Amino acid sequence: MNNGIDVVRVRDETPGCQSLVHLNNAGCALPPAAVVDTTMDYLRNEASRGGYETQRDRAEQIAATYTSLASLIGARPSEIALADNATRAWDMVFYGMRLAPGDRILTCRSEYGSNAIAYLQQAKRLGVDVSVIDDDPSGQVDLDLLEKKLDDGRVKLVSMTHIPTQGGLINPAAEVGALAEAAGVPFLLDACQSVGQLDLDVTELRCDVLTGTGRKYLRGPRGTGFLYVRENAMDTFEPAVLDNGSAVWTSPTEYEMSPDARRYETWEKNFAAVVGLGAAVDYALDLGMDAIEARILALGDLLRRTLTGIKGVRIHDLGRSRCGIVSFTVEGFAPDDVKRVLAGNGVNVSVSKSTSSQWDLPSRGLASVVRASAHYYNTESEIEHVGSLVGGLR
Repeated sequence: MNNGIDVVRVRDETPGCQSLVHLNNAGCALPPAAVVDTTMDYLRNEASRGGYETQRDRAEQIAATYTSLASLIGARPSEIALADNATRAWDMVFYGMRLAPGDRILTCRSEYGSNAIAYLQQAKRLGVDVSVIDDDPSGQVDLDLLEKKLDDGRVKLVSMTHIPTQGGLINPAAEVGALAEAAGVPFLLDACQSVGQLDLDVTELRCDVLTGTGRKYLRGPRGTGFLYVRENAMDTFEPAVLDNGSAVWTSPTEYEMSPDARRYETWEKNFAAVVGLGAAVDYALDLGMDAIEARILALGDLLRRTLTGIKGVRIHDLGRSRCGIVSFTVEGFAPDDVKRVLAGNGVNVSVSKSTSSQWDLPSRGLASVVRASAHYYNTESEIEHVGSLVGGLR
């Protein structure tokens, strides 16, 4: 089931694999040594040369991060902007939209908590309407219902999460993008969990904006995120804030925004983390995103099958297509207790709570679920080991 990935090699290049079973990649993946070394080398250079001087000396290395991110998702470097995290990247676009009372935002039932809170805040501030599209029988966003809702001329934005934080669902983003494009409505895609896990192409997705993080499936440093803004949609989303990095003060009363996606950035950055992110993206590109996706999805399927065979375990993943994230509960055990038992045996998982998914988990009678998220460096024997630990809870 290697799917073209040299698992022995990538585990040797991942120090954390030697001491634990890490199935919390949807939270924060283990970085390869190349990412750690690149980040630390930049920091050491700053310590010996100075921050501004190192930025100047490493300008090509910093610029290469934009090029690598663009290559990862089929974009142009001029369509990429960097941020401190995926939420701030998303905020820069969403809060810059020119919304008015009565305008409508369409989103999905599996939407992430931070995004939902932003919608609700703008609903209170501006009087916009937030419409949550129901799921179809499989549990993914209902495309027929979405198409009908898009007939409403008040719709100004389609915004949704590609893969939710609370389960293995892969929403049909390309189909959503096609419907939004046909209706002439901008499409904002939160790809926080899919970047680095799935082989993405923004042309196929037909999104106007895509946001992602470095710390999850890309295996980059924490405190890194990015956004893609399609060139001909650049002026649709005026940045939420501007500073000396996103605009130039051209006269006492005038300024000019950057002509490309850098207008969504702020000037100050953790450049050591930026080049670390670039190293992480290059590592993924070297392995091949098609091979990465195939292995992660196969491991996710194996984990689901393994857990399904255990009495008292219930899988809660929805959708026609599912990824490497597996959500489950164990009868008689709170998800936090399952997490603690696994942690005591050297296995990292997470717990997804209803506070991050109020439109989804409560409607299914769930307050929280255990979230185990596989990556390509995990092994089949690790999956079997986790199955045996969960089975031992009975």
